[in-house]
Amino acid sequence: MDIDKKEYKKYVEARAPKSPLAKDCVRAFWVGGLICTIGQAFMYLYGEVFSMNKTDSGTLTSVTLILIAVLLTGIGVFDNIAKYAGAGTLVPITGFANSVVSPAIDSKSEGVVLGVGAKIFTVAGPVLLYGTLAGAVYGVIYCIVGIFFM
Repeated sequence: MDIDKKEYKKYVEARAPKSPLAKDCVRAFWVGGLICTIGQAFMYLYGEVFSMNKTDSGTLTSVTLILIAVLLTGIGVFDNIAKYAGAGTLVPITGFANSVVSPAIDSKSEGVVLGVGAKIFTVAGPVLLYGTLAGAVYGVIYCIVGIFFM
């Protein structure tokens, strides 16, 4: 079968399933909003009920959401929520927790060191690496600008 790029594009478009964009956006919006609302509830709980300051309650809220996402990933529930909500689960911190835990669970049969230890950051590793690198570069630029222009 020898076809050019235009014919191939028409072929793929004719056979690719159509995505219900409006429905996907609504699902992502309400599930992501629900996750954020749960986070706000934990912020209130830690701040008002347990009298923590804003920084501590924010940190504990993040840790709690990560713990919940990790537990839901471990028992296989988070993947079903993500299939339903799409990007609604990826944008909050819960999506990052899922991206760290999923490869580790998938490779646990290879052992603790060569499986879990080696694969745990396959998805999140580049995000951490380039985020840290960008922060370091920004810090150097900020320092240089501060020395010469302040």
